[in-house]
Amino acid sequence: MANITKEQLLEKIFHDDYEHLKGKKLRMTRVRVPARELCMAHVIGSSQTCVYQNLSLHIGVHEGEDHTGEAIGLLRFTPWEAVVAAADIAMKSAHIEIGFMDRFCGSLIITGGLMQVQTAVEEVVRSFREDLGFRTCEIHKS
Repeated sequence: MANITKEQLLEKIFHDDYEHLKGKKLRMTRVRVPARELCMAHVIGSSQTCVYQNLSLHIGVHEGEDHTGEAIGLLRFTPWEAVVAAADIAMKSAHIEIGFMDRFCGSLIITGGLMQVQTAVEEVVRSFREDLGFRTCEIHKS
């Protein structure tokens, strides 16, 4: 799109009322409309204690269990409710655990062995792209 002036933009938006609104104060508000998108997919190969604890993944495990050093998968979705389907797909595709799921912001953290987490993240991305028609990102690994 070519650069346009503020006046040209206002005229384009308010084409019917532009003459009536000219010279008056207008308030513009930005509204975020969530798209169908998986905008982050990241696999941390082996978590360090500080990362694991700062993500609070050590809370809620059974006494004596220590999952430090396991792989971590991080995923982010819009609309946010899609995270529920993603958690289901991840759990059914590999032996992983849900470390954190937030259906109000679309964040999912999964943990487990490296190959299991990688498989689960790959299957979630594939399923959202091919089956659900979401725009997806590449999977990053560290």
